[in-house]
This record gives sequence, structure tokens and C-alpha cells, in this order.
Amino acid sequence: MDRAIIRVSGKEPAKFLQSLVSNDTGVLARGQLVYAALLTPQGKYLADFFLVPDGNDVLIDVSPALAEDLLKRLSMYKLRAPITLSRDDMPVSRGTGPAPDGAHADPRHPALGWRLYGQALPDDGTDWDALRVAHCVPETGIELIPNEAFILEAGFARLNGVDFRKGCYVGQEVTARMHHKTALRKGLVTVGIDGKAPVGTTIMAAEKPVGTVYTQAGGQAIASLRLDRAAPEMRAAEARIVWSADRG
Repeated sequence: MDRAIIRVSGKEPAKFLQSLVSNDTGVLARGQLVYAALLTPQGKYLADFFLVPDGNDVLIDVSPALAEDLLKRLSMYKLRAPITLSRDDMPVSRGTGPAPDGAHADPRHPALGWRLYGQALPDDGTDWDALRVAHCVPETGIELIPNEAFILEAGFARLNGVDFRKGCYVGQEVTARMHHKTALRKGLVTVGIDGKAPVGTTIMAAEKPVGTVYTQAGGQAIASLRLDRAAPEMRAAEARIVWSADRG
């Protein structure tokens, strides 16, 4: 599995990360994986990742495309903290069958199985796109675009990626304001799709653009929709899009 690992070591690495990321790092002490994001001060998504307990250290499991920028940003926040940040050449495996010894449950959804660090296992044949679409789980670089996405619109509350009771972190104020709104006007949903459309195709309701279609599998797709403008039937290029508020 193509992932990058950043090792956070030194004095209380979980406490250092607690003031930066969207989720509560306290559960790392119980040996649990944490799914979280780093945001801009304006509340926009920069990177999503898993935090992994590893002895006294914390590993950050992140997309290789975001690793270098994430390392630079964390180094900027480090200032004089007694923390060391380094890249670690560690294999990452995942699967949905019986979990091997030492594996961690994926905290986003039970259907996403487990993740294992330090051992490269063969692919188990899981159709990850189909799983992501069925459970509306966004992917780095596809549905999650740095400096564009807001994590609540991307479903991070549903995916156990944000904690509303923890203390302040970068972007917390904007995220909290969005959380206390009566309803989000825009968000990621799973829609039915008849036909195919390139990732990024605009979804039209009548003659009005109402969203974008992304990953597709098994007659379904992840789509970003303006929920207050979407219709039961829409189009994305030549594909027919079907959505209902109850389904989404």
C-alpha cells in the first residue's frame, strides 16, 4: 500500500499534536488508531491522516502526495517544542478479512477493516473504491482537495475524524461554527449513477450546476452536492444521477 509515514518523537508527541489536529489524540494511549485532519486557520482541509501509537512515539500515516507539505507545516508549528519529526520507511498494509496480530481497526467505518504497520502483506482483493462509495468515504486527492474542502462537508463527523469536545486546534473555530448550524448546505453523499462520467464532472439539475461527481463503482458514486438545490434526478455529462435526501 502506497503510504508515507512521519514519525513524531520526543516529549509528549500526542500532546503536541492535540493542539493542531481535528481529533482527540488522548485515545492513542489506549492503543487506538485516530483519524484526523490538519486545517488552515480558516478551517479548510490541508491533509487527512491516521495517527498510530508506536511505543512512546506517534506515527502519522498519510498520502505520499501530502507528506512533504505536512512535514513542513508540522515543523513550522513545532517551534521550540522538544519534538522530533522524521520520515520513516515503514510498510503499511490493509485488509477486510481476519485481522492479523498487531493490526488496528480502521476508525472511519467497520466495513473498512484493518490497517497494519511494519509488515507488507499481499493485497487481499478488496474493492476499496466500491467500499468507499457505498459508505461515502472520501479519498485524499479525489474528494478531499487541500485548501478547498471543509471537513464537515466531507463527512468527518460521521467518519470519526473530528472531536467537538476537545480544546482548541488550528481551524477549530470555523469548524465549530459549521457544526452548530441547523444544516449544511453542501456535502458529500452517495448517489445512484446510470452511465459513467469523468471524475470532476459537473452535476446539473435542469440547467443549473448543483455539484460534482467523483469516485464511481457498482452503479453508485460519491458526489458533492448543493443539498438545497439538488433534485431527485440530475445529469453529469451523459450519466443520469439519482439522489434522495433519505439515501444521502
